Amino acid sequence: MIVSVSRRTDIPAFYQEWFFNRLAAGFAMTRNPMNPSQVRRVDLTPAGVDCFVFWSKNPVPLLPKLDRLRDYKYYFQFTLTPYEHDLEPGLPAKDEIVATFKELSAKIGAERVVWRYDPIVFTDRYDLHYHSECFEWLCSQLAGFTERCVISFYDHYNFITRNLKGIQILPADSATIRQTAERFAEIAGSHRLILESCAEKENLDEFGIAHGRCIDDRLINRICGRDLQSKRDHGQRPLCGCVKSVDIGAYATCLHGCRYCYAARQRLTPSEIKARHNPDSPFLVGGLDERHNISLDSV
Repeated sequence: MIVSVSRRTDIPAFYQEWFFNRLAAGFAMTRNPMNPSQVRRVDLTPAGVDCFVFWSKNPVPLLPKLDRLRDYKYYFQFTLTPYEHDLEPGLPAKDEIVATFKELSAKIGAERVVWRYDPIVFTDRYDLHYHSECFEWLCSQLAGFTERCVISFYDHYNFITRNLKGIQILPADSATIRQTAERFAEIAGSHRLILESCAEKENLDEFGIAHGRCIDDRLINRICGRDLQSKRDHGQRPLCGCVKSVDIGAYATCLHGCRYCYAARQRLTPSEIKARHNPDSPFLVGGLDERHNISLDSV
């Protein structure tokens, strides 16, 4: 079983105490976000987990504890984008995040740290020139510390508008996407980085940008040293190429506060988020509710 930690929130940044408590207990509980009455019990023992896929923008709290993962296979999806505090108010300075990326890579290997430049957001401030310059700088910093960069262009959802607080995001048409992809491919190639896209309907093959997979069976098989024969995850977006995994996170729990976040349909204050979390609970937030018809599925 592949366990996602987590598409829905940044567990390495904010909930690593809970995560290691769950490893000690040998399981976690997770809800179906589309139907909260459906609950799964997820085996987190070394025998039950083929690979963890961590997702983070700032995994600093996890770095001193990586030795506690010695009995597991894992890799990181590490998001590092060029935005300032108008879009990413909760993140440290970019040079600090770059240093964290390098430290993580030095500890676990470049092949196990996948760089995400995602989403690509266009505004009057963050135009193609800005993105090109920042991408060039980041490539120069991260070359040798990762093998691959994954890009994705911002997808609009109505609920994000209220989180933008007056910031006007400019739609990226096909011409803009292709122009950006061509420029990024040139830059990545000059630094010997593989460039892939994430759930993009635009075909960018002519620029050497293949459709990627964030939960990637090819990388997982390489890390595990065996073929897990994973199947595509049909529970994700139609254009998503990820293989099947179980996610143990919860939406509306990230404290970074990124304005463009797809996982923050319900915008809560930090104090409200913290009040919902108990590091000793099998759930990231909340618990079993006897008012619901709960089904427990062993995975």
